[in-house]
Amino acid sequence: MSFTPITHTCQYNEEDGSIRMYLRGRPVVLYGPSDQDALDPAKVAPPPQNKLKLEWVYGYRGKDCRSNLYLLPTGEIVYFVAAVVVLFNVEEQCQRHYTGHTDDVKCIAIHPNKLIIASGQCAGHDRLDARPHIRVWNSVSLATLAVIGAGHIERAVACLTFSRADGGSLLAAVDDGPDHTISVWEWQRPDKGHCIAETKCSVDTVVAAEFHPLDRNQIVTCGKGHIAFWTLDASNVLYKRMGIFETRDKPKYVTCLGFNHNGDVISGDSNGNLIVWGRGTNTIQKLVRGVHSGSVFSVCSLKDGGVVSGGGKDGRLVLFDAELQPTGTENVIEGHYGGVRVVAEGRGSQLFVGTTKNCILHGDMELGFSPAVLGHVDEIWGLAAHPTLPQFVSGSWDRLLQLWDPLSHSTVWSKDIEERAQSCAWSSDGSVIAVGCVSGKWLVFDPVSRELVAQHVDGVEPIQTIQYSPDNKYVAIGSRDNFIYIYQVDDDCTRYSRLGKCLGHSSFITHLDWSEDSQYIRSNSGDYELLYWNATTCRQITTPTSIRDVAWATNNCPITFQTVGVWPENADGTDINSCTRSHDNRLTATGDDFGKVKLFAYPVTQPKSLCHQYGGHSSHVTCVRFLLDDSRLVSAGGLDSSLMQWVVE
Repeated sequence: MSFTPITHTCQYNEEDGSIRMYLRGRPVVLYGPSDQDALDPAKVAPPPQNKLKLEWVYGYRGKDCRSNLYLLPTGEIVYFVAAVVVLFNVEEQCQRHYTGHTDDVKCIAIHPNKLIIASGQCAGHDRLDARPHIRVWNSVSLATLAVIGAGHIERAVACLTFSRADGGSLLAAVDDGPDHTISVWEWQRPDKGHCIAETKCSVDTVVAAEFHPLDRNQIVTCGKGHIAFWTLDASNVLYKRMGIFETRDKPKYVTCLGFNHNGDVISGDSNGNLIVWGRGTNTIQKLVRGVHSGSVFSVCSLKDGGVVSGGGKDGRLVLFDAELQPTGTENVIEGHYGGVRVVAEGRGSQLFVGTTKNCILHGDMELGFSPAVLGHVDEIWGLAAHPTLPQFVSGSWDRLLQLWDPLSHSTVWSKDIEERAQSCAWSSDGSVIAVGCVSGKWLVFDPVSRELVAQHVDGVEPIQTIQYSPDNKYVAIGSRDNFIYIYQVDDDCTRYSRLGKCLGHSSFITHLDWSEDSQYIRSNSGDYELLYWNATTCRQITTPTSIRDVAWATNNCPITFQTVGVWPENADGTDINSCTRSHDNRLTATGDDFGKVKLFAYPVTQPKSLCHQYGGHSSHVTCVRFLLDDSRLVSAGGLDSSLMQWVVE
């Protein structure tokens, strides 16, 4: 057999129309259809004419980030998830996105002019491009004004604050390195910002930093076992005084900071206490004990002088007057939303509340709160688009199954299924949703009543993929235990009887597709095999040439002749987590381990194929799926727990 090398990882054999591709040094031979034109190995396939535009981001990072929700004069709330800063007008239900970051955004700060925003990120995949840094940008035009601190900041930007008493010419940052260095920048200087002072902040974790609103050159920081009052002197040297606690009131953590109208500092801590530190001093002026059971995660000073504190564990919101006397007005957010992460003042008496379970609620202390943003709190691996309606479903390790309406950008329902979800599928008629779980269980739900209509167990390993046959008579379940289990489907997808299991893969099943006639299955595995099966007999078809002309209903397997070009040079096979083909057979999208969503023209048979690529997700993209009319693509994130919706333009 004469293989012509195309790239150092691909060879083409013209005689039998096959491509041999190497993934981690293992050869995979892929046969094209018999009418396939000969490939010109030197040719580079162009990218598709279509592009993607980020339309909506579902989610909010509240589980492990602080001070991350603000209201802008435009009526938009600003917050972040993954590598995107979201500007969301809740009343008008429209979002804009700042996408300048290359990895996880960890903090934001709003300039006193309420127009300019600074956001800080952690170190990314790309050594040079994604060093931890700060971006300063205009919230109306979304133009980047300054990029600061690359090569200077260690690990990540943990806290950011603009100076307030001098009109915002300075920006202070605390990094996440071992010394938690605090640095002060003249961010408007043309030479990428100019660091005028820096010093070690604390060996202990620092969770918040705020410039004083009334006193120039004063900064307050707090964190594990400390609150510190910093002064930037005339010669640009930072020095600090530590806050002095009575021994019995010294908390494990000082968790949040605020300022009252007199310029006193208010701190909340892990003992559930609020403390007022007299302006310009490092001593306690007033202590309010036991406001919350568990930590106080947020102190919000209101326009009228009042103060709202939020409990990270007890979920309570407590309103105080300007003298920090309780007013008697309280509210508690429902437990399934999590605890209070941050409170931000809205218009009038409205408040926005970010929660520890990645939700944003809005409402007021009198009438209570309803969700503006609902999210997942753990990795999302299950994603499936409804076959006939504009809807999609997501399943996460957080045990939530959520049905979404992409046109109104809202959650239709959210259900705790009491199992960690690994994969999802709609039946071909859309009458049920099947969910593969980490435990080896798989569950079938009615999307209208949300009732569980069937449940089965196959093995004890995660169910990596589930797919119904196009005629809806069978369902194939690909497990991490190397087997594919085939069931017959009866009674409107509520009764399942096992036909057998497909044995032959020597590693876990990663993806599978059905043929259009529901006769055959093809599957990929963790060791980069492509195998074919007769679905009804569960037997392997060992002569791939015999079914080279079979039409496949989907292209979720990334290792196929039609998707050779989605693999980058030097790919190690684990790079691509998900692959999907549009229903009109014109586009292929992939999600990879580097947080990228890529769009190719289908079929991607040319080993050198160009694509459009998009950032936004900060960790691995676990799944990508086109909605039924191909107008949109949805992508799911791993560690960033976010869903992103893209318009196909």
